[in-house]
Amino acid sequence: MTDIDAPATQRPAATGLTATEVADRVARGQVNDVPVHSSRSIGEIVRANVFTRFNAIIGILWLIMLAVAPIQDSLFGFVILANTGIGILQEWRAKKTLDSLAVIGEVRPTVRRDGAAVVVATSELVLDDVMEFGPGDKVVVDGVCVEADGLEIDESLLTGEADPVVKRPGDQVLSGSFVVAGGGAFRATKVGREAYAAQLAEEASRFTLVHSELRSGISTILKYVTWMMVPAAIGLVITQLFVKNNDLGDSVARTIGGIVPMVPEGLVLLTSVAFAIGVIRLGRKQCLVQELPAIEGLARVDTVCLDKTGTLTEGGMDVTELRALDGADETYIRRVLGALGTSDPRPNASLQAIIDAYPDGEDWRRTGSLPFSSARKYSGASFSEENGESGTWLLGAPDVLLTDGDPALTETERLNEQGLRVLLLVRTARGLDDPDVAKGARPFALVVLEQRLRPDAADTLRYFAEQDVHAKVISGDNAVSVGAVAAKLGLKGSTVDARRLPAEREGMAAALDDGTVFGRVTPQQKRDMVGALQSRGHTVAMTGDGVNDVLALKDADIGVAMGSGSEATRAVAQIVLLNNSFATLPSVVAEGRRVIGNITRVATLFLVKTVYSVLLALLVVCWGVEYPFLPRHLTLLSTLTIGIPAFFLALAPNKERARPHFVRRVMRYSIPGGVVAGVATFVTYLIARHEYVGEGSLDAETSAATLTLFLISMWVLAIIARPYTWWRVLLVASMGVAFVVVLMVPWLQEFFALKLVGVTMPWIAVGISVVAAVALEIMWKWVDRRFPV
Repeated sequence: MTDIDAPATQRPAATGLTATEVADRVARGQVNDVPVHSSRSIGEIVRANVFTRFNAIIGILWLIMLAVAPIQDSLFGFVILANTGIGILQEWRAKKTLDSLAVIGEVRPTVRRDGAAVVVATSELVLDDVMEFGPGDKVVVDGVCVEADGLEIDESLLTGEADPVVKRPGDQVLSGSFVVAGGGAFRATKVGREAYAAQLAEEASRFTLVHSELRSGISTILKYVTWMMVPAAIGLVITQLFVKNNDLGDSVARTIGGIVPMVPEGLVLLTSVAFAIGVIRLGRKQCLVQELPAIEGLARVDTVCLDKTGTLTEGGMDVTELRALDGADETYIRRVLGALGTSDPRPNASLQAIIDAYPDGEDWRRTGSLPFSSARKYSGASFSEENGESGTWLLGAPDVLLTDGDPALTETERLNEQGLRVLLLVRTARGLDDPDVAKGARPFALVVLEQRLRPDAADTLRYFAEQDVHAKVISGDNAVSVGAVAAKLGLKGSTVDARRLPAEREGMAAALDDGTVFGRVTPQQKRDMVGALQSRGHTVAMTGDGVNDVLALKDADIGVAMGSGSEATRAVAQIVLLNNSFATLPSVVAEGRRVIGNITRVATLFLVKTVYSVLLALLVVCWGVEYPFLPRHLTLLSTLTIGIPAFFLALAPNKERARPHFVRRVMRYSIPGGVVAGVATFVTYLIARHEYVGEGSLDAETSAATLTLFLISMWVLAIIARPYTWWRVLLVASMGVAFVVVLMVPWLQEFFALKLVGVTMPWIAVGISVVAAVALEIMWKWVDRRFPV
């Protein structure tokens, strides 16, 4: 589709509002006041961290304990307060990072005020503002077109229609659409919440949300935990308060001591903290994470699709050679190229290189234009020279403008093999509004361009190869040229011309699995290629900076845009590299892997505790005995074997690629681990009751059971901490030393009600723990073989 308009200088210009008119509209509230939330507000952060189901349960139990038991048995409440405070603080820090980065990456439209073009913030737009836009610009409010110069707008994010829509003066433009070719201006008719996209979503830049398996998995786990807790807790309450004739305070303490450890209260906290710290770390590297689960999503990626221009190569280019064809006059060709350059008010990188090389063309008068489009692969213009000679010229891909067998194509291919980009200048006798405008065109010259490789691209591609992430280069440029650039960067694999790809999804997916570099890809094909890869079970990330990447970025599992890219790409991407450095991607991948891998580790720790707590409660109910622990005992155990270690393990480096089935992977370890710990502890408790029957010392029985549970929990921690590094060994050892200190220091013994009596029972507890540890090792290895994920 084309739109041939008279030059802007021949149309009455829309000058826009005056400062007085702007102030009047602001006073009337006719401002684009749609809130842009890069993160949750402070109030939302506090509510999300404080008012949770489990905080309510723990809070009520804590208040009861403060009333009926010593302060030692209420320590779990102070731990919850500290954890909640840490969660709020970390998310607030992440919010500050996100908000500051969002300002940097914010869309800033150009408006006409007082007859001049000025750049303003999106929130400063008012009704009737006249905005200018060009290729890649996003329409941020609804309006009506007042100027159009070959203007084509993509409304696919709103309507689902992939074909660009030609816009002429008087046509409506909708917020959420973006310019794919040409330029123009429009007057705002609806701003703020009245705009079309704002009615579809509170934020016009987002239309899809990243799925977080981690968060949904944890929600599923918490649902299971609730189902297990309720019957166990009810049975425990009845047993301890009514079946046993114990002191009320002691019965309440032991009842609550059995309920509190069932709640994996720190799991949600550590997940939030891990995400928040990830945002802070990436923010320091100028990486804006527009949707937090995107960190997790990129860690699961096994295929990354790279656009060559702006990703593997820098945006700029240089003209290295001009080759006249068929005896054409080189001086005249330079003037033509100069005229083509000056005729386009919004040149792309290729045309900008031509403008820099051939600035002489201002004496030519343009009578028509055909803006560059990624779908067409060429641009054009019609001129009327001062001497009366007229001409229509096209500049674009040689293999699109020429027929097969043309001698110029042979020369073009030879240059492409060197990694050079080649454009062809042709003259046509047809009008620019003719769909076959290139048919029968006469070749005049080849323009050879050299692309600047990003110095960090080779290292980044090497990183992906080492991490078993397949890189696919998808470009609209000539396939041979793109393949040569990829080869220079050390990327191995076959090169494919996308025009020869099967149209049906299965065939395309097979070709994509076999190939590595794909050239002459249209924007719609990019989108189809992402879908084809996903149909094969791949988790796909798409990087890009141009308007031709928008559809693919939107459909990919994770879209990554360059900060200097078009407004449209930044709007639909989940991650924006504000420093325009492709080398930042490994940091994002590493951060995601750290979060997922480590949360999987610590989730196992928390849920082992939940399983053995529920099992102990059920065993106590069945045997009709006192619950073996007071809250202080389990607070000590949880702090040393879960709380402190989990914090360090959750924030440690982790390069393992994230694997699916989070719930299954966690539960297959937690259930056998919790069962072994619960049974071994209860056996020790029953033996201790028999051993100390004459002494009547519940403290001695509790101490023996505590020793067993601590040793087994330490072994679970030791397994989870693998593979060992010096700091992990130190972490596990220091937790063991801390427990020994509690057993040896008299006032700590008294504070935590721990005192090992005699010689036989402590060694029995150690022996049962050793047997349980061996059982854990055997059981977890069997689970790995029997239930692989």
